[in-house]
Amino acid sequence: MGNQTALAQVANRLAVSEEELQSIVINTVMPNRGQQVSNDQFISFMAVANEYKLNPLVKEIYAFPAKGGGIQPIVSIDGWLKIITNHEQFDGMEHEDILDNGQLVAIKCSIYRKDAKRPITVTEYMSECKRPTDTWNQWPNRMLRHKATIQAGRYAFGISGIVDPDEAERIKEATREERQVNPAPEAKTLPVYTQDQFNENANKWANAISAGKATPEKIIAMVSSKYDLPQQIREQIETIVDVAEEA
Repeated sequence: MGNQTALAQVANRLAVSEEELQSIVINTVMPNRGQQVSNDQFISFMAVANEYKLNPLVKEIYAFPAKGGGIQPIVSIDGWLKIITNHEQFDGMEHEDILDNGQLVAIKCSIYRKDAKRPITVTEYMSECKRPTDTWNQWPNRMLRHKATIQAGRYAFGISGIVDPDEAERIKEATREERQVNPAPEAKTLPVYTQDQFNENANKWANAISAGKATPEKIIAMVSSKYDLPQQIREQIETIVDVAEEA
């Protein structure tokens, strides 16, 4: 078991084949239905799922594209509760509502560890956490309880590398705002490389390639850095020596 890959270990735990698991995960719980998921990203995601013994098939863990590239694993509240309560040192959890004139203003979560004399306690405040979203407007108390539980779990057991769905939405919003303030520069439109330009350089390039001073790939890279290179001219460059010898 120790020599198995993370994918194999998760597949064994969920009683599915590795191929089935990979297909389901890439097409249901990873970004853009697999179109931008590299093998390294998939392996990284499965490593996190395996580390925390989470089931991606029931969305205990899923992902979205991260700001700097790659993916950000997201763990649902069910996944967080599984991580916390299944920890070998978990010894109970308590919540305390903090009210002001009958209104909930904060929730305190205390998590007990078997190896600690005192609980790890975290207080999350409504004023800091609530956002103007449908979820927060409809279930503010429940959402605040989730936030307190998750933060206490992080502190109690050193959980890192994952975020909850609310944090994921905050990251997305921050990224959108940054793009609005600092929009990406418009891509420059390169001029199209013409057949006449190719004809002017063809003999020179053929001689350089025959003499070992250049390759078709280097010429294509050079031209493509300054021009929009049509496919038909690209193909002519690739066969330029053969054409010159036939002539």
